[in-house]
Amino acid sequence: MTHTPDTRSVGLWWRRWYGAGPGHLLLTAASLVLVCYAGLRLLGADEWITVVYWVVGAALVHDLLLVPLYAAIDRILRAVLAPHLINHVRWPATASALLLLVWFPLISRGVDRYERATLLPADVFLVRWLLVTAALFAVSLAVAALRAVSRRRRTGDANPGAREPR
Repeated sequence: MTHTPDTRSVGLWWRRWYGAGPGHLLLTAASLVLVCYAGLRLLGADEWITVVYWVVGAALVHDLLLVPLYAAIDRILRAVLAPHLINHVRWPATASALLLLVWFPLISRGVDRYERATLLPADVFLVRWLLVTAALFAVSLAVAALRAVSRRRRTGDANPGAREPR
């Protein structure tokens, strides 16, 4: 007597092993093939290997260097800040870091051709990034303050016996 695996048990095994259905893997693989094809068509014969180096290098730097750094900074934030304030620091810091990552060549004055293309002096990008970063933190601080005031009002209104009338 041969035992044929139940279709449900194979499906459960697949989901436990992979984490999603087989359609997800098929769609992801098809997307990867399409991206590779488009990359090969758009880039010259010698340029695609540079993109591969960048992607692999960025993944390694991110996973081996930046993720532990993120985790350490998050632990410090959790130790120093109240739980309701952590995201008010995370959000502007993340947005500022992404802006720095995208605009780093301009901010660091590392690429002369952008100065010629934008017709802006090279020293404005660092100042503008710092101003945007300050504005992001200021908005986040204002939202945190408004939430604190709102929380105090709700606590005061919900517990009228907490304050003694004069």
